[in-house]
Formats: sequence, C-alpha cells, structure tokens
Amino acid sequence: MPMWDNEKKARQEIKNLVASYYHKYIEKAEGFQPGDRIAYAGRVFDESEMCGLTDALLDFWLTSGRFAERFETEFAQWLGVRYASLVNSGSSANLIAFSALTAPELGERQICRGDEVITVAAAFPTTVTPILQYGAVPVFVDVTIPQYNIDVTKLEEALSGKTKAVMIAHSLGNPFDLTEVKGFCDRHNLWLIEDNCDALGSVYKLNGDERLTGTVGDIGTSSFYPPHHMTMGEGGCVYTNDPLLHRLIRSYRDWGRDCMCPSGKDNLCGHRFDGQFGRLPKGYDHKFVYSHFGYNLKVTDLQAAIGCEQLKKLPDFVARRRHNWDQLRRNLDCTADKLILPEPEPHSCPSWFGFLMTVREGVSRERIVRYIEEKGIQTRMLFSGNLLKHPCFDQVYGDGKTYRVVGELENTDRILQDSFWVGVYPGITDAEADYMSETIIQAVSQ
Repeated sequence: MPMWDNEKKARQEIKNLVASYYHKYIEKAEGFQPGDRIAYAGRVFDESEMCGLTDALLDFWLTSGRFAERFETEFAQWLGVRYASLVNSGSSANLIAFSALTAPELGERQICRGDEVITVAAAFPTTVTPILQYGAVPVFVDVTIPQYNIDVTKLEEALSGKTKAVMIAHSLGNPFDLTEVKGFCDRHNLWLIEDNCDALGSVYKLNGDERLTGTVGDIGTSSFYPPHHMTMGEGGCVYTNDPLLHRLIRSYRDWGRDCMCPSGKDNLCGHRFDGQFGRLPKGYDHKFVYSHFGYNLKVTDLQAAIGCEQLKKLPDFVARRRHNWDQLRRNLDCTADKLILPEPEPHSCPSWFGFLMTVREGVSRERIVRYIEEKGIQTRMLFSGNLLKHPCFDQVYGDGKTYRVVGELENTDRILQDSFWVGVYPGITDAEADYMSETIIQAVSQ
C-alpha cells in the first residue's frame, strides 16, 4: 500500500504515542514476591507488537492482506518450508490439514470415509476431532512415560489395510520419535500430519540432519493462541513443502474455491473467464468456482501484524523456554523418588511448552496440585488425559467402525490419573522458577 510522506509522518506520530502509552501504562516493573500468581503461560510482548497492530488498524484492511502475506513468507522461511498458510486458530489448522488429505485430487491416497488414521488418546481434542468429523476412523495407541509421546512399538500392530495416515502431536514441545514414525509412514505410503502447536522451535536430528518439528511430515500445524510459543491472540498456520497439498490447503481454507487469487486481487493468472470446470458453463468466473466443500478460516491482518513482530522474538522465546525447563529439571532432581520427571526424546532439542510430572505410586496428585495452586502457581493436566473417557465420546462407539483401540492404554490412563504440569513460558523469571521448584519440593515432602 503506497503512502504519501504526510501519511507516513502521521502514522509515525501515532505509533510514537502508542509506544509511549505502552511504556507508561502497560510495561511492568521487574520484581517478584513469593505468593504472586505465576501463570502456566501468557503473552510476552512490548511496544513493537502494539505499533504493528496500529499500522494494520490504520490500513483498515480487516481481512487477510499485506501483513498476512508478509507473515506467511517470513514464517515459511523461518521454518525452512516452501509454503505456509495462515488460519484463525491451531484447531482450524488441524482441520484444514486433515481436510486437504480428503481431496479427490490425491487419487488412491485420498482419505475416504471409513479409512483409518493412527493417533493417541493422550491428546488435545482437536488433533482427533477432524478425523471423526469427516467419518474416518481414529486408531488409538498408547504413549510412553516420561516422554508422553506415541509408543512407536505399537505402530505395526495398529496398521491395517485401511490405514491412510498418522496424525499426532509433539507433546508439550517434546518431539515424538520422528525416526520411527517417519520410517513407518514411508514404508507403508502413509500421510504424516505433525501437530506442532505445542512445539514450535523444537529440533529433531533425523538421519544426521537437524530438522524443525512440523517440517518432517507431509503437513505441519501451529497455533498462535496466547499461551503458545508466539501469539497473534487467535491464529494458526498450516505448512508443507508439497505444491499440490499447498493448493488444497488454500482451497479448503478459502471457501473451497478453485481460484488461488488472494482476497482483493482478481485474475492474476489471466484466465479468469476462459476455463471449463465441471458442469459449469464454459468461461464461468473462476473466482467463484468451488472444487471442494471448504470453509472461511482466514486470519485478519490485525492478527498477522502482531505475528510479524512476535516472529522476530521467537528465537529468544524458544531459548528462554529451554532455560526455564532446564532450571526446573535441575532443581527438582531431588524429588525423583516421588515424581517421575520429564525426559526429552533422544536426538531432540525440545522447545518446551511445559514441565510435565507424574506422581509415583502412593503419592496423591490432587494433594500436590492443590498445595501448589494455593501457593499461587497455576497448574494444568495433560489436556484430555485420556480423550476416550470424556463426555464427547459417550455417543461414539468403539466398534471398529467409529474408532479402534490397539492394546491397553495403560500409560494413557496413568497420565489421566497421575500427571500434571507447570509452565516454562518466557515470562517466567529465574526467581519465579526457583519459587516454583521450592513449592513443588514442599508439596511432595508433606
């Protein structure tokens, strides 16, 4: 968007005022007192995000625009992938990722109703929801403790003639065993969707090469909800290296439209009115040809403008998360007789989302969590624990046609009963991490 000099000056004056407002009214003074509330996660930002948001507001282009395009380009470069598509949430990212694999353009590899997708029940619901909503069959396998990721020794047992994909998350930033999972998918010609919403910035060494999680499978997804590694408030992203999958992702995101022109731009290909599509009249406006049953899940430029500034901070955010996790791990080593402490997956360098613990036999999770919460430290369960035991599954039948379970989900049930976590987000200081550690030590010593 071209701007005259007077407009540029006016914008800068407004942004200078916004920056002053941030420093005077929002910026918090350093200092922590025991008992102050320590959230498990939160926004970390400064005047740059507020000024970026102001820039987008002054454009008043309220859907996806120049900031969304800029973020998609820069985020793809940061990840090292060819294509990135912004959406309005991480849950929508998972929906679009799965929807793309149901497209008829994929031929024999198209996921059809009744086809099976291997996943886990120790998960956030929206990793599984798209599978069920489409009419495919999730196949649940157990996870390991203390990595809290899929038990790769169960993969072959979970395989059937109907298996088309594996769709799983890197749990709380800890990469799952990508060597085994990717090898399994390659051997059996299966799609791999990496739910990377809790692991942005995690690194895994695959065949000697360091790769960012989310970039190894066919499609990766991210969330930019405030607790995550970076934020737009609401927002998410779907990314891939495959040009066909990219086209399908954009179509399902943008109403199912066949045309790839972005909002506000027409006829970039020069053939808007001369094509033949389906049973439509020849020359029907390509801007309104629909090749899929899609959605409108785009992000706004207001959100994307925040993301452009957050992306600059992402390496520091990742480093701080690792620092806080390492500090908790050292401090809590003395509790290993009462707590199973987390361990990173071999060959990985996680970008941690939280510090996850499982109480040992004879120790009460409820008593420890209540004590910690009373001391001002926010805790969380590992999402659903076991999704199959939630009310949403009361009307979903495990008859092999709706979902299937491989073996006994022993560790999944253990997590449901005995696991909890505390935060490591970049806003946590060393003093707060030490206080969290001291409080947990007191809790297990009661």
